[in-house]
Amino acid sequence: MYGRRARAALRGWGGVGAMAVLCALALAFVLLLPHTQAPADGRPAGQRTAHAGQVRADDCQDAGAQDRSLSPSGADGPTIDAIKARTGAKRKLIVGVDQNSYRWGYRNPNTEGAELEGFDIDLAHRIAEDLLGDPDAVQFKAIPTSQRITAIQDNRVDMVVRTMTITCDRLSQVAFSAPYFKTGQQVLAPKSSGITGYDGSLAHKRVCSAAGSTAHTKLDADRTSGRLPASTDVSITVPNQLDCLVRLQLGEVDAVVTDGALAASQAAQDPTVELKGKPFTTEYYGVAMKKGASDLVRRVNHVLVDYRDHGWQASYDRWLSATLGKDPAASEPPAPRYLHGG
Repeated sequence: MYGRRARAALRGWGGVGAMAVLCALALAFVLLLPHTQAPADGRPAGQRTAHAGQVRADDCQDAGAQDRSLSPSGADGPTIDAIKARTGAKRKLIVGVDQNSYRWGYRNPNTEGAELEGFDIDLAHRIAEDLLGDPDAVQFKAIPTSQRITAIQDNRVDMVVRTMTITCDRLSQVAFSAPYFKTGQQVLAPKSSGITGYDGSLAHKRVCSAAGSTAHTKLDADRTSGRLPASTDVSITVPNQLDCLVRLQLGEVDAVVTDGALAASQAAQDPTVELKGKPFTTEYYGVAMKKGASDLVRRVNHVLVDYRDHGWQASYDRWLSATLGKDPAASEPPAPRYLHGG
């Protein structure tokens, strides 16, 4: 689909040994990603961004956070101009992604050069094609879950496309596109476990989540409020969500809480674990960008308008139907609603 990218499906990733190999491979490629500590040019994206129409989050409620993006526009602006002004090999869109989330953003060892593939990767290529006329004009930077916001704020990336839930707290720190995927938190645990879901069966259990994730925020709040048993240990966090699966495989934790879309992919990697219970939240993934980068936010929303009708379904069928089911209805983003007056 994107030139040079050979396609091969990963099979049989279960087990600690295979996961250890994958993590080692991922770490090696992190070190090989070019320009990982500095912007691609001396003029960071967002440095000259306009502040008109910036989203306000002070009166935001999480139930409607996904409706607080700016209306679509195909026009350029100062942030986009800075990206297009890059020259030579640096004329690329810099996108923060995951490289360990199976079928979302992962390095496929069965392709030449262990290419990055997945649902989020497809979207990043589509945005690059719209901005720079070339779907391959994108530089991927692997960032851990806990560093998604700081990578944007520090101008290390132009945007993050990494299964990132739109929340009011995050809207106070970064800007978001309209949603491109719907999901909800779920529990992942061994099939042999007595855990039945997000309920009293988590009493005296060790639950892992990624630092800075909505899962960790929810776990902490629900234990404090009494929705979860006081004996549930929710203190175990990791920089990358996949590390929770490794800890689960090693017996260091009893369960993992993460987005159901990610959990389903992890269950596909390891046949000894499964989703327990139904989703207990409703969340929406968005593309995250720097606050004030209004032109870039509007442009991404412009891309998403077409992508929902021409691209989203094909990407879902390719990467996610095997784990989430052939019917995408539960995962389809809602009809976009934009910030009033934005």
